[in-house]
Amino acid sequence: MELLDWLNTPAFELLGKPVPFSDLFGNICALATVVLALRRNILSWPVQILGSILLFAASISAGLGGNASRQIVIIVAAVWGWTQWKKSQEAAGEVLVRWATWKERLLLIGALLLGTAVFGYVLALGGWSWNPYPDAYIFVGSVVAMYAQGRAIVEFWFVWLAVDLVGIPLAVAGGLVFSGAVYLIFLVMVVLGFIDWSKRSKQTISAPHLGATDINRSPDD
Repeated sequence: MELLDWLNTPAFELLGKPVPFSDLFGNICALATVVLALRRNILSWPVQILGSILLFAASISAGLGGNASRQIVIIVAAVWGWTQWKKSQEAAGEVLVRWATWKERLLLIGALLLGTAVFGYVLALGGWSWNPYPDAYIFVGSVVAMYAQGRAIVEFWFVWLAVDLVGIPLAVAGGLVFSGAVYLIFLVMVVLGFIDWSKRSKQTISAPHLGATDINRSPDD
């Protein structure tokens, strides 16, 4: 418990709010994760696992039960995503990215909405979060985003953007001011990541009524 106590001691203050070491180092890892993901570097997954362990400690200290639970699931999802990228890298020499089909997009949206409603109710029922539904939204959104990231789907950047827009005010309201500031940096990085991944996925385009089409093929193929 000494390590946990140290992690939750303030490293400095930001806008009159203490910033614990767990929040500081956890968010540094989170930023590194996004940079590595933008570059499609497989090291993004172990870095994300380390960051989630640190942010778990920060969330517990801030009384954000949903966010703490989110870190546990993120660790599990990161292990899965790590294996998926490793397989892609071994098969193609790099991590290939693509646009999702409309079926996949609807499934992602449905999972986000339904998951938020169910988990928000559970958090409210158990009294495990002072703001259950936004807390649940961030939790479920992170899981959905990581699933899409593991599948190397470009739309995962949109899901992270949706999570960040709620995460900023929730983190600040929960006293994690540094996390809120980092979320703002994430917004910029998400836009850059989307632009980069969309350029790399030019070989596939998903139309509303069709599956992915290879635009590098000639009409006669």
